[in-house]
Amino acid sequence: MTAIRAFSRWTVLVPVLAEAVLLLTWGRDLPMVVMAFVALVLAGAVLAAVHHAEVVAHRVGEPYGSLVLAVAVTVIEVALIVTLMIGGGAGAESLARDTVFAAVMITCNGIMGLSLLIGALRRRIAVFNSEGTGGAFATVATITTLSLVLPTFTTSKPGPEFTPAQLAFAAIASLGLYALFVAMQTVRHRDYFLPLNDEGEILDDEVHAEPPTSRAALISLGLLMVSLIAVVGNAKAVSPAIEAGVVAAGFPLAVVGVVIALLVLAPETLAAVRAARRDRVQTSLNLALGSAMASIGLTIPAIAIASIWLDGPLMLGLGPTHMVLLALTVVTGTLTIVPGRATLLQGGVHLGLLAAFLFLAVSP
Repeated sequence: MTAIRAFSRWTVLVPVLAEAVLLLTWGRDLPMVVMAFVALVLAGAVLAAVHHAEVVAHRVGEPYGSLVLAVAVTVIEVALIVTLMIGGGAGAESLARDTVFAAVMITCNGIMGLSLLIGALRRRIAVFNSEGTGGAFATVATITTLSLVLPTFTTSKPGPEFTPAQLAFAAIASLGLYALFVAMQTVRHRDYFLPLNDEGEILDDEVHAEPPTSRAALISLGLLMVSLIAVVGNAKAVSPAIEAGVVAAGFPLAVVGVVIALLVLAPETLAAVRAARRDRVQTSLNLALGSAMASIGLTIPAIAIASIWLDGPLMLGLGPTHMVLLALTVVTGTLTIVPGRATLLQGGVHLGLLAAFLFLAVSP
């Protein structure tokens, strides 16, 4: 109980500290030591934001909780992408593509693989609802193809780019499919996204812990907003350090997008792992696929709007290597999800695909 209270104090103090750092450093050239401190505060604000989103999520229950977490993480991701793109520099035109695709690979292979691995270690077989998970995965595959694969093959504009009309269509289609999924997840087929036991029966998702009070949930909602504002502002201060570090290491500029995705999805990964350890594999998969879907369904429309005032091209089309990895992920994910049961093998295969993606990101 003492540890829980201490962690609760930590999640209150960090957003306040992050806001203070934002006010003190806004618009200034920062020395490396100060920038390192801001980066630590930024990471703490990300963790605090997702913690408070999790408190709100626990109050409203599944599958609404996974939705709250996914949207919170996506707001952070969009803020970081737009901040770095506004700063310009080499690779800014492909930053949105690199980050969104990295998020898809991390969620559909990394988080899914970890969730299935932990679930299978606990019960020998990880059990989940194939109807809900399959629908979510199909939506992720469709939005990813519309937004990141088609630009490579369209001919109205040279290069892996959309014309303004095509970009508007992709943005509207992504947002529409995401909204349709949310309606299915929260209203029409909510039972498809609730945890199952070994016999395939729906578990009561509230029995594992007492939900917070309405007052606690409202406080967390307010601190969540404070944390997100701090993340947006402090990201602008550390963005030069991220780019400089990648260049200094001799990695391709696409690694910047991978770093952003790893940063914003790390707390989401921890939440999914905790759910899998509580034998809530379905909740873990909701977090994984919900984050992937929100990453594309909300980021692409936001970038489309931002492109109105952003200078330079917006490259969204994937290259051949990434398209092969995406196709393999879709095939493997489909074979994993259809039975509604998975073993250690499926979890290991997905983690192997993530490892391939990360290796090829630094050594293309």
